[in-house]
Amino acid sequence: MLVALAPAFYRQQLLDDGVVASGTDIAQREGLHHSTVNELLRLILLEPAIIQAILAGQQPRCMSLIWFQGNPLPLDWIAQRRVIEGFDA
Repeated sequence: MLVALAPAFYRQQLLDDGVVASGTDIAQREGLHHSTVNELLRLILLEPAIIQAILAGQQPRCMSLIWFQGNPLPLDWIAQRRVIEGFDA
């Protein structure tokens, strides 16, 4: 997760600074598929406490990047916590 989190924030900064116009532009620059970039950009929408847990290596063991790529991420932070808590169940 950590390996994907840092690039997601970097890529979002590129968008925020106007260096690129879209995830598709990033994908072209980096030689990636546009859906991969856009899926990974969703990680910046995680609740700060979840991000802190990932940075500290304290996320649930079964939380994986593959899960985030294949499942919708609620925008609501409370709903995100419920999803994350479900990993330990």
